[in-house]
Amino acid sequence: MTTAAVATGVGALLREWRERRRISQLELALRADSSARHISFIETGRSRPSQEMVLRLADRLDVPVREQNALLLAAGYAPRFPERPLDDPALAGLREGLDALLRGHEPYPALVVDGAYDVVAANRGIGTLLQGVAEHLLEAPLNAMRVTLHPQGLAPWIRNFREWRGHLLHQMERQLALVRSAPLRALYEEVGAYPLPEGAADGPPPADPGRAPYALPLVVELDGRTLSFISTITTFNTPMDVTVSELAMETFLPADPETARHLRELQLVTP
Repeated sequence: MTTAAVATGVGALLREWRERRRISQLELALRADSSARHISFIETGRSRPSQEMVLRLADRLDVPVREQNALLLAAGYAPRFPERPLDDPALAGLREGLDALLRGHEPYPALVVDGAYDVVAANRGIGTLLQGVAEHLLEAPLNAMRVTLHPQGLAPWIRNFREWRGHLLHQMERQLALVRSAPLRALYEEVGAYPLPEGAADGPPPADPGRAPYALPLVVELDGRTLSFISTITTFNTPMDVTVSELAMETFLPADPETARHLRELQLVTP
């Protein structure tokens, strides 16, 4: 991606991001305290933007941190944001904070994924959802999308699989509209091509008229019990590292008292 970015030129890349965001040169100029003429000159290569201007335009265009580095390289500047592995000593505080959040969410499931949905951390509650998943899907790196949507994964046990599959694929589509990621694109095409598990055509489970859902639940049948979860996703605000910018924590909250009670009971018997 870096080589392609340098070969393409910063002007063409900025124009691509502006068109992705569907804003005009004039609107971008107003946001960046510049002029439409100057934006035009940058996009056509007639003017080389300063490092400050590249970062300002990237900020106004909501360009991901990884791609901001690519823009800087294309303009002839050094990358601004480091990309440290999660086990780097400099990220020790981050790891400790994530571990504390994951433990604090137990007995409910929670996990942390990177930009390609590979799981980088998880709590014991996740094990509750992985019963019956094929061993080859649990090998590192465990991928959350693959485990959920694969016919030998969690898919056969999801009672509202069609709805949940549609939600996950739409989530990936929204991400692909915002970022340029070959691994994410490949994953999307892979999981989108998985065949539906047997019984998925039966549709969602009947709704309880006394409990109108406030968000789409994940309804899973495990060991003869129906567990229902609402998921939330948390990301870091104003990240200054590429790795950190692509992390997301997904937590699953019980959507009904029965699910909450069952998970608490499991915690009491789990060593």
